[in-house]
This record gives sequence, C-alpha cells and structure tokens, in this order.
Amino acid sequence: MIARTFLLGVALAAMTTLPAHAAPSADDAHPVLTNAAAISGLGAQTEGYPLFTAELTRMRKSVDAAMKAGIDVPVPKDPGGGATHEQHKRNYMALYGAGMLYRITGDKRYADFARDMLLAYAKLYPGLGPHPAAANEAAGRLFWQSLNDSVWLVYGIQGYDAVRDALPPQDRKMIDEQVFRRMATFLSTGSPKVFDRIHNHATWANAGVGMTGYVLRDQDLVDKALKGLDKSGKAGFLRQLDLLFSPDGYYAEGPYYQRYALQPFVIFAAAIDANEPQRRIFEYRDAVVLKAIRTSIQSTYGGYFFPFNDAMPDKSLKTEELYQAVAIGYAKTHDPALLSIAQWQGRTVLTPQGLEVARALAAGKAKPFPFTSLLLRDGPDGNDGGIAVLRDGPGTKDQVLVAKNTAQGMGHGHFDRLNWILYDNGRAIVTDYGAARFLNIEAKDGGRYLPENESWAKQTVAHNTLVVDETSQFGANWKSATATPHQLWFSGDGQIRGSIAEMAGAYPGVTFRRALVQLSVKGAKSPLVLDLLRVNGSKAARYDLPLHYAGHLIDTGFALKSNVTTRPVLGQANGYQHLWVDATGTPAPDNGVVTWIEDGRFYSYRVATPGVTMVLGESGANDPRFNLRREPFILQRLDGARDAAFVSLLEPHGRYDAAAETTTGSESAVRSFTHRREGDVDVLTIGWRNAAATVVAIAEDTDPAHAHTLVLNGKAQSWKGPVGRFEMPKPEGKSR
Repeated sequence: MIARTFLLGVALAAMTTLPAHAAPSADDAHPVLTNAAAISGLGAQTEGYPLFTAELTRMRKSVDAAMKAGIDVPVPKDPGGGATHEQHKRNYMALYGAGMLYRITGDKRYADFARDMLLAYAKLYPGLGPHPAAANEAAGRLFWQSLNDSVWLVYGIQGYDAVRDALPPQDRKMIDEQVFRRMATFLSTGSPKVFDRIHNHATWANAGVGMTGYVLRDQDLVDKALKGLDKSGKAGFLRQLDLLFSPDGYYAEGPYYQRYALQPFVIFAAAIDANEPQRRIFEYRDAVVLKAIRTSIQSTYGGYFFPFNDAMPDKSLKTEELYQAVAIGYAKTHDPALLSIAQWQGRTVLTPQGLEVARALAAGKAKPFPFTSLLLRDGPDGNDGGIAVLRDGPGTKDQVLVAKNTAQGMGHGHFDRLNWILYDNGRAIVTDYGAARFLNIEAKDGGRYLPENESWAKQTVAHNTLVVDETSQFGANWKSATATPHQLWFSGDGQIRGSIAEMAGAYPGVTFRRALVQLSVKGAKSPLVLDLLRVNGSKAARYDLPLHYAGHLIDTGFALKSNVTTRPVLGQANGYQHLWVDATGTPAPDNGVVTWIEDGRFYSYRVATPGVTMVLGESGANDPRFNLRREPFILQRLDGARDAAFVSLLEPHGRYDAAAETTTGSESAVRSFTHRREGDVDVLTIGWRNAAATVVAIAEDTDPAHAHTLVLNGKAQSWKGPVGRFEMPKPEGKSR
C-alpha cells in the first residue's frame, strides 16, 4: 500500500539494482523507507489531529535543543549510562527526529543539522575499533555492545532516508560510504556470529542492515538481511519470524523482550512492504507480525508487561517500540481497538502511520481493546507450552492470574517452569523478580545485568515454583534446558477458569503437574486462586515451594519461631544464599494461613499440605552492594518426600481505608480448607464461615470431553473435563 503512493511511481528494480559503490544521483535519493509524500509539508495542517500535533511539538523541542547544543560526536569510551554512550543515543534520536521534522515542515535547518552530524560521524567512524568498555557481549564500535550499534543504525538510517534527497551528491556519497555502508558491513559480514543468530540482537542488526540496503539501493544488503549472510534462508529476518514467534505471536524470550524486539520487526516489515510489496510480509506466517503486536498488548496488566525472564518491572506500553508497533499495526489493519491503546499511551510517531492513528482518534473511531483470558502458545509450532492468562474482567483493576508454562527463553530465560504471578486490585500481588539490573545506570555495572542476575534472579527459588534439593531446574544451565512443559488444559470462560500443565526433565527423575484455578465467589470482589502442585519423584528429596508476594505481613494462624537477634540465611547456593529467614512455623491441619495487606486489601494464603514447614523471610542476603530489592516470601518445605501434593488457596478480602481509618472484612471468609485424593481425583474443599462449602474436583485425566463422577454427601456429582465445581451445604463426601 505504501509503495504504490510514492511520487513518480518509482519502479522497484530501479531502487534495488544500483551497483554497491556507485555515486548517488539526484533522482535516486528520494525516501524509500516510508511514504514521505503522506507527511511532506503538512506543517500547521496537523492542528486538527491533537496527538500528532503534540508529538510534533515534543520532537521540535527535543531536536531544537540538540541543534542549540551543537554537534557532539565523541570518541566512544563509556559503558551503558556513561557520557559518551548517552551522547551517541541522543544523536541517533536527534537524527531520526530531524529527518521526520524536515519532511513534515520542509524546514531546511533540520536537513542541514542531520547532514552536519552525519559528516562528523563520517570522520569518526572509519577509525573506530572495538569499543574499549566491551565486556562479554559482542563489542560494538560506538557502544559497548554491538546491539546498541544496530539500534543506532535503525534510527539513523530512517533519519537519513528522510533528508537524503536534500543533500548535495558529494555529501550523500561521503555519508553513504563512510557511515552507513561501513556500519552495515560491520554489523553483517563483520559480525557473523551476531548477524546470523536467532535472537533479538540479530533482529536489530538485520533490520538496520536491510533498511540501509533499501536506502543505498543495494539489493545484496537487503538479501543478506532477509535470508542470512549466505542467503540460504537458514538465518536472517524471515528465519527469525519462523523461529522466534509461536503461531499466536508469542515471542520466545518472553513479554519484556517481545516489547524490545518488536520495534525492528515492525519497522523493517513496513520498509519491506514499502519496497517489495510482492513479498506480502504482513501476511507472512499467517500475519505473525500483526499477531505479535496484539500479543504484546495482551501480555500486560495496567499497561505493564508481565515481568517474566530477564525483565524490568517498570516497562509499559508507553515505550518507543509500542508507539511504532501500534501505529504500524493500525495502518495495516484499521483495528479500532489499537486506537484505544494509542489513546492510553498518549503518544504516536511522526510517520504516515502515526498520522493515520491521530486522524482516526480525532474522528472518534477508538474502541476498547479486548483484554481477555487466553492461552499464548510457545515455540515455532506452538508445542512448547505457553503462557496461560486468566482475566476476571477487562478492567485495569480486575484480577489477572498468569501461569508461565513456557520453554526456556534462551539466554534471557529463567529457570522457572510452571511459575505463576497474580495481579489484583490494580497491583502485583504474587510477584516475579524479573532481572537484577539497573538499566543504563552507570554506577550499577554500567547498566549491565548484575552478578546477582545469575546468582539470584534466574535461580528457581526466586520464582513461585517447585525447587528440588535446593537446586535450580536444569542445573541453572540454559543450554541444557531443552525439555518443555506440556500445557494439558486451559479454560478462560465461565465461573471456573484455569490452567493445568506438566513438567518432566527439569530435575532428574521428577515430574510435577500444576493446576491453577481462578474461582469466582458470589459477594467477593475478586476470585480466589486454588493451587495444586503434585510431585512424583524417583527418590526421597527436599521439596520447596516458594511464594513471593507484595505487601506487609499482618498475621499467621500458626505459632512462629522468629529470629529477632540474628538473621540466618536459608542456604549456601542456587539463590538460597540470598534469602534471609525471619521466622519458621509448623501449621496444624486447621491453621495453616498467612495474611498480608497490600494497597488496602487483605490476602490470606492458606495451605493444606500435610507435614509442611513454613519459612517466612525476605530477599537481599549476601548482597554487599545492595543490588537486590528486599521482597518478602513464604516457602512451604517438605523433607524426605518422594511423592507429594502442595495444596494452597489465596483469598483476597476486606478493605482498609486509611483516610477514613476504617477496616472491613479483615478476617478471612474461609473456615477450613482441606484436600484428599479419591482415586484419580484431587478433592479440594473450601469451608465457609456460614457452614456452606465449595468443592473443587481436579481429575488426573485432562481430556475436556471425559466425564467424571464423585459422590459428595451421598449424592453422585458429575462433570466433564478435568475440573468440576460443586456448592455443598457440608464438605463431607465419598467418591465412587
């Protein structure tokens, strides 16, 4: 669609067959990465589209400030967060902004500024070697890792494309050859191990090199970007689309890195569509790029991404990657639900696609985005487990339970098969630590991942899943973590929403299955969560099941042995060395409950696990540089077990109003919580204080069509599928 609107109807062949080092001529310098005609010379005409006008004002302010400060292209020396690192980041944003502003306003000052900066880079770049602050990652030239160089190229080439036809031929040739061709060469043939990887670093490199190929009219660069250095198709952008996304558009490294990788995927796809529409790139793999945009949005709560794997919990949809993705996605689909996301973001981009979004919003075309319960399969064929998202409603404060039953996620993955998190009342309640990192804060290892990312954040005990003998799944070796969970059942509809998944191979001789059920209860503001984790082992072992939560502990139903003068550490390695033990206790069958408060709502965590010891504590031990957040945890421990069942219930309840100084419903509505095994069915009974009871039956057979029968209070109860729910006047019953 974009390509057809180019001025003069330039033929594709003319754009892609120019010899690599031929001097650019006046008639082959027009923009090719986007439909420049759609935004050229708009100027004050954008006033009818407030979102676009606001973006134009913001970009003017930013670029004008950069112009006033003058050209600064320093010799690189600093790691992330350092002065030279941040200056080169500011430069690529200024180049991009100057290019967009030149097209929209026609103000030659912006083109001149971009030219002068790029000519300064033409003097600097040819003399650069590997960055002096490079660490274990592949060294860049401008930055400590080549990934950042690729990001510079993605932004820089877009800005250059927008102004290239305004520059004299001799300047274009200098910039073409000494900046962009050199960068493209370094990031492709000069970095083969990065460029031909199946990884987000390669995605950024492929996008930058491919877009440079289009701008320089160099089909060889484009083909290498699309199909890998040998052009066989075993690597490159298309292969990344094949292997990094599931059929549902879920990205292998998790939601946080889906956000980050999405930008080069969508921007390069738009460039391919503009230059080679016959590739039908947005239809590739059943429109996987467009699916990936929607899946990214679905992988959020209150706009913030689920913090699985190496993730920063403060990343939301208000980010440059998603401004671009929403604009490009809307331009291709005209889905009005995407407009509501742009409205929430309060931002768009200075591109024809961003203009479309702003126009449609101004015309009142936005509709609410359909946040819903769904299973996002993982793996190229959708066979490597997935993320089960269970939403109690579409609102920003409605409860969301997320079960992480995915594959490893490569080097950015954590050892947390069958982990889960919970959001409620607009807050994270059952939490995931994410990554141990202070992004681009120089004082914290130059903004890199901290040592505690390996010793704590990736380790299994840092997550809400099973730990065997105080070791991490797969021995904490991601290259060995090839076994994937089996998603056995998912239901996102009705009064019983849930997920059942099974994992074998994370520990030798151990298989464990987890059922998580979201149980709506009449009169309750939020559902209860039932958690049944069954373990089958080949030998006696120590089984630990941690729960990391947000809030302040209020009470326990059982006596505690508290450590008040010393603070022992839970273990010596595999993340245990970072856990302080504040108290321990041994609950009886009728008092295994811990209650905490978060943002005015109470949460009671009740266990029906026989013989369990409860450990209460906090993360942050053995952390001399204060790199870790201090966060509370509860840990259920079973010693000497071979087969076991961890049975837990989480109940949100009550309200504390600090302004009115009133407390209501601080006492749990649950009187008792029991578990028994009836044949191949687990029977979980919730006794209410009004003497009624709710029984949830979870069958071993997960076939949704299979019928089951259970005798409760002398009456046969039947249901189909693995999970049945029954309201009973009393909790007694037999099976048959």
